[in-house]
Amino acid sequence: MILALDTSGAVSACVVDGDAVLASSTEFVPRGHAELLASMIGSTMADAGVSGGDIVAVVVGTGPGPFTGLRVGLMTARTLALTWDVPVYGVCSLDALGAAHGGDVTVVADARRKEVYWAAYAGGVRVDGPQVSAPGDVPVRGEVVGRGALVYPDAFPGAIGGDPHPAWLARVVAMQRSQGQVEFGTEPLYLRRPDVHGGPRQ
Repeated sequence: MILALDTSGAVSACVVDGDAVLASSTEFVPRGHAELLASMIGSTMADAGVSGGDIVAVVVGTGPGPFTGLRVGLMTARTLALTWDVPVYGVCSLDALGAAHGGDVTVVADARRKEVYWAAYAGGVRVDGPQVSAPGDVPVRGEVVGRGALVYPDAFPGAIGGDPHPAWLARVVAMQRSQGQVEFGTEPLYLRRPDVHGGPRQ
């Protein structure tokens, strides 16, 4: 049993057993990640009929995404993994949509400030990105998917909406582990400085 989380855009949680999704919940909220995620994890695990003792790993999306949302998801995943004494695996959130599509595709998420986060995939494998760019500067490969693309229809005509599903994050981890990857860091992919930060002004 694996608990998978993502807070790069929508707040989502699921419990998977192999390729089977036992329970899943997603809600798109611009703010309020901290309040929503804890209760969502509890209800999702209850729906799956599992407890912390049944979980063998935690998978979490590392973004890119907003500073606060990513921090909530990553800290929650690390804390649960430590509490349950299980490994935690971080993976780029955009990889979930790239893997789910499976073909040539560009995944786009809204970065606000008239920019987007994007990554390109071939056969479900990331071949470029993630990066942050103006919508018109994205080198589109294949189809375009992702909620962020719908914000800029002139730059991405015919785009298909969608948010990263944590079940696909778990599948990406399983695939990469089967290919020998052993490092799955949980550092957030902010790609740019947060709107509010410390340090001296330049």
